[in-house]
Amino acid sequence: MKNYTKQTINPEELKKLTQEAQSQATPSTGRIVWKEFKADRPALLALILVVAFIIFVTIASFFINVPQMMNTHIMSYLNRPLQDGYLLGADTAGRSIMQQLIVGSRNSIGIAIGLTLISSTWGIAWGLISGYFGGFVDWWMQRVYDFMMMLPMTMMIIVLVTIIHNYNAVTLTLIFSCFYWLGTSRLIRSRTLAETKKDYVAASITSGTGPWKIIFGGIMPNISSLIVVDTTLSFAENIGVETGLSYLGFGLPTKTPSLGTLIANANDPNNITQYWWTWLPAALEIIILCLAISYIGQVFRRSADASQRQADR
Repeated sequence: MKNYTKQTINPEELKKLTQEAQSQATPSTGRIVWKEFKADRPALLALILVVAFIIFVTIASFFINVPQMMNTHIMSYLNRPLQDGYLLGADTAGRSIMQQLIVGSRNSIGIAIGLTLISSTWGIAWGLISGYFGGFVDWWMQRVYDFMMMLPMTMMIIVLVTIIHNYNAVTLTLIFSCFYWLGTSRLIRSRTLAETKKDYVAASITSGTGPWKIIFGGIMPNISSLIVVDTTLSFAENIGVETGLSYLGFGLPTKTPSLGTLIANANDPNNITQYWWTWLPAALEIIILCLAISYIGQVFRRSADASQRQADR
């Protein structure tokens, strides 16, 4: 006869072993994101490029005296690149294009980041609440949306910028945020309406789960891939928002450099053909940044989809 010994396992040890097994079976979100970036080398290169560039312009701009930089230097009138210490040349006022590009990039990217955070947060919350509750709440919130959509957005921003004196980058970001949440809210609302018809929402309601927990703890994680893609594309688009208005003369103040004011140098036909360095670097920067951010957004979308598939198992 064989002797069998009964072994007892401490409940704490069992819990620890279970957690370790789950962690090994289900990779963390960070590992999934890193795996996706490793599999997509152009996206990894784009991520490194964008992060390094933002860090560079942020740090380098602190070492530039902006008022002194924006002074007129007659003797440096339209210096060519690499001439008299001007790495990217000078404009018609003899101001360094390189220094303006660094400070202007910091201003334009900073406004784009702030605008994306505020408008996306408000638009996501608006769309989730409107789509989940439906009925009168949805009707009232969509009438606000319809009213905002009827307003001529660009003209309203120009009017507000014109009547507000001594505005700065923060003020401009808040003005933009009043209008640029609309597209996100409608996109999130339509997806939320579809999610509310699924079984997990009905089960949560039946079990007595509160509506806010269902909205932000159940529905929002399930549409995270859509949120990530929309936020990333919005960031790339928002870089062009300030740039376009500054190009038209209604963005940042005249003495504040931005990518838009640099591209505005292309309004002069002579600058396009003969003095290309006054506008081309800023134009190339916007194109490269938008393409790189688009690559990064696609990887984050795939990572969010993979994380959701892991959670559903």
